[in-house]
Amino acid sequence: MSRQMHIREAKRDRCRGLAIVEFVIVVPICLMLVMGTAEFGRAFLQYNALTLAVRDGVRHLAGRALLGSTGQVSISGGLQQETQNLVVYGNIWGAGSPALPGLTLTDVTVADAGGGNVSVAAAYPYNPIFGFVPRFSFGSSIAVTGITLRSGVTMRAL
Repeated sequence: MSRQMHIREAKRDRCRGLAIVEFVIVVPICLMLVMGTAEFGRAFLQYNALTLAVRDGVRHLAGRALLGSTGQVSISGGLQQETQNLVVYGNIWGAGSPALPGLTLTDVTVADAGGGNVSVAAAYPYNPIFGFVPRFSFGSSIAVTGITLRSGVTMRAL
């Protein structure tokens, strides 16, 4: 009887060691999945916010770019500044903080697209939460920088 108990205890000890090995193998993979999901979700939300801001900006521009009933598009310096402020700050006065951290007025392009159309485009330098992707002893870490989210909308001037 004591020999069977000794065999069971030895088997249990081996299982404990096996659980630790499995843990060491699975944790890096799970961490990578969690980090990737969080990063992708954040990038998607910021891209969505950028697209909505650009859409609001082009609507503002399209409603004010026509010269009377001539059908000619004219984008004055003041209208361009208002549109850029609307995209970056969410208001035409440029008050408050940017809607997206790091978005500046120079990142927003306002233009006459020709044919009675106007366009607004923005290029946002995305800064990831995790500035690197760990390689977990398979070499050095991979730097994640230089990602630019771009959004542009063209609309007929009203």
